[in-house]
Amino acid sequence: MLFDLRLNVLNKYVDKFIVIEAKHSHSGKKKKLNFDINSYKNFKDKIIYKVIEDEPEGIVHINPSDTLLNQSNQKRFNSLKRIDQSYDAAIDCLKDASSEDIFTLNDSDEIPKYENFNFNNIKNKLLIAKLKLCYFKFNLYYDLHPWYGTRACKIKNLLSPKWLKYIKPKKYSFWRFDTFFSKTKYSNVEIIDDGGWHFSNLKTPEEIEDKMLNFGHHNEIEDSGIGLKDIKSMINEKKVIFAHNRKPDDPSVNLSKLNNDQLPKYVIDNFEKYKAWLEK
Repeated sequence: MLFDLRLNVLNKYVDKFIVIEAKHSHSGKKKKLNFDINSYKNFKDKIIYKVIEDEPEGIVHINPSDTLLNQSNQKRFNSLKRIDQSYDAAIDCLKDASSEDIFTLNDSDEIPKYENFNFNNIKNKLLIAKLKLCYFKFNLYYDLHPWYGTRACKIKNLLSPKWLKYIKPKKYSFWRFDTFFSKTKYSNVEIIDDGGWHFSNLKTPEEIEDKMLNFGHHNEIEDSGIGLKDIKSMINEKKVIFAHNRKPDDPSVNLSKLNNDQLPKYVIDNFEKYKAWLEK
């Protein structure tokens, strides 16, 4: 559903959509391939699809006799390795791009608001979008944590997708000495304040549980003991499951509601198509 939305919202701005899918989850569990390019026939010519067959190098073995804390840290380390692998796999899909083309990086549940990106004046800037973080429904909003998601730069300035992902969402003063040597702190960063949406967990409770046990922070969910019953309760009470800048076992945070004019126009124009995912 979200990928279909992405294609329809972003189509007029995008020349090529790069889709990366691995045969393993972020937790290392083997998985089937879910993406079917034939489901998007109207956009098929714009999609570049790449499959990651194997685990990345450097995965550490989880020793069951180690402390629970060390096991958790090692799981998180392995998750980040897999996530970085998925970002950098996009490099193989840029062979036909020119140095002046613009590369944008975003996760599959992020819908950037490209009309607010000044691509005509990007020059050597690094663009980072501040996204509205929405949970369970398109119009349920978690306003306590800014989500700096989609990033963009010209391909000639792209060191790697992983590098782009970890740039600090802050414009540093040009006289800051540490920026001369840093690969994460830059003075040519432009923050797009109204940069789009991060639609997280628009899924059934069962699908959310499966995601939580296999996404990048799966170790923290395992440690917290959050299960299907808790997830169902949080959805009903409109409370955040994983509060990002908090620990999973911290008190939940209530969600607020967005007005229709704060949502992608395509969602409102196709209300019947998406009404099950809009809070009344």
